[in-house]
Amino acid sequence: MVAQKLHPRLAKCGRCLPTGGDWATVPPLFMPSEDDILNALKAVKYPGYSRDIVSFGIVKDVAVANGAVSVAIHLTSANAEAAGQIKSDCEAAIKTVEGVRLAHVQVQQPSGGGQAQPGGQAPGQAPQRASGIARVIAVASGKGGVGKSTVSVNLACALAKRGANIGLLDCDIYGPSIPLMMGVNERPAVTQGDEKLVPLENHGVKLMSMGFLLQDDQPIIWRGPMIMKTVQQFVMQVDWGELDYLLVDLPPGTGDAQLSLCQTVPLDGGVIVTTPQEASLGVVRKGIEMFRKVNVPILGIVENMSYFTAPGGERVEIFGHGGGRDEAARQGVPFLGEMPLFTEIRKGGDDGVPVVVSQSGSPPAGVFDQIAEQLQEQLAGSPD
Repeated sequence: MVAQKLHPRLAKCGRCLPTGGDWATVPPLFMPSEDDILNALKAVKYPGYSRDIVSFGIVKDVAVANGAVSVAIHLTSANAEAAGQIKSDCEAAIKTVEGVRLAHVQVQQPSGGGQAQPGGQAPGQAPQRASGIARVIAVASGKGGVGKSTVSVNLACALAKRGANIGLLDCDIYGPSIPLMMGVNERPAVTQGDEKLVPLENHGVKLMSMGFLLQDDQPIIWRGPMIMKTVQQFVMQVDWGELDYLLVDLPPGTGDAQLSLCQTVPLDGGVIVTTPQEASLGVVRKGIEMFRKVNVPILGIVENMSYFTAPGGERVEIFGHGGGRDEAARQGVPFLGEMPLFTEIRKGGDDGVPVVVSQSGSPPAGVFDQIAEQLQEQLAGSPD
């Protein structure tokens, strides 16, 4: 009887190679997933850029089976040198994943010698600034339920009160709340000729949201490409006119809407909204890292629901204390302010009249005014 050989990678579990077998036919103990491969590819930078190939959206197909990995990369440039570097860097990155035995990377290119950069835009033109919009600011959280839309609408109204021309774009395609919070329930018109959507307006702020295009409680059931296309159209195919600031209320997470926005228009900065507790801050860190990977400066962190003042005057810190300020210091970014739990803020959102408008002299309105002032000061000193 011929003794079986112990598989070196499976020694701990005692699995053996059958007599006459081939090591390559034995499945690995750890089976990598598509997410494992995509995470590894995030370490591969597009030649000449600081962004990775995953965030550029050129990784189109990933297949994993029994330790063998196949990846398709679609380039819009015919630069053979860049293609060769991407191929070798991808293969090297994939092979670092545990359980991968074979890596095959196929790079598809157009014919000709063009030097277009990823995403299809010409060098220096991607992403492109939208005509008439001076600054684009994203309001993000990474996590849902922290009051990001509340901050967005009040911040937009506070900037409008300070004399700025403001647009507010609701990029939460699945759960648009800006129409309710801004008190608008109409359908946008379309311009003659170029057929652009005309933004609706209230409280001195121009508005666009998927909520304006839906029937009542109609749900959106779309895959990623549709979301990305809609975000691009809301930025480039809306007649925004001349704006000092376009605020973009992003949905939770770091997915298609965020990536599409970063690829469509250059962002002048991101405002991160969190609550004090670690459950929120842990996800916020992912949002900050996402912006940094695509070279978007972090303008600061806003801590929402910081505390509640009881009728007797006692300060109750429901979600802990100081988490947003501590995280801002840890990340080396400005702390823009803390927003306590005020009934007036909730009521303003439900009634469609943000507290900055309905109670301009109140303490919560004052906090939003201070945040708006800080942002204007920061952006005034940044290059166009």
